[in-house]
Amino acid sequence: MEKIRKKYSNGEVTIIWEPDLCDHSSICYRSLPKVFKLSERPWIDAKAATTQEIIKTVDRCPTKALTYELNKNIMIDQQETTTKITILQDGPYLVDGNVKLLDNKGNEIIYKKGIALCRCGASKNKPFCDGIHSHIGFKD
Repeated sequence: MEKIRKKYSNGEVTIIWEPDLCDHSSICYRSLPKVFKLSERPWIDAKAATTQEIIKTVDRCPTKALTYELNKNIMIDQQETTTKITILQDGPYLVDGNVKLLDNKGNEIIYKKGIALCRCGASKNKPFCDGIHSHIGFKD
């Protein structure tokens, strides 16, 4: 089954949403509610904020279900990053930075900015976190 990948653009930046990776942490709509509107369809309005505001918010997405592509050559503040893995209390492993992940058949899966990997074992989207840990009472 092909993964869903939706795009929303303001002309300078395109927001890419991959719902299969989302753990519904709510960082996006709490940080930038004028762009991320859960009760509307489409739920992302990329024209409702500046490109800088969008980039800042999308960069905070812990699972990288939200990413972006620049459509124009614009200057943004980007720090050189090292891949880092953070173990969230009672949650997933957050891998931030360039990631190369191989599935059990050796097929390569590449994410530019990072992923959230399941620690509880209950995700229906393994190896990725789907947020189920908060519903099953996973503690660690």
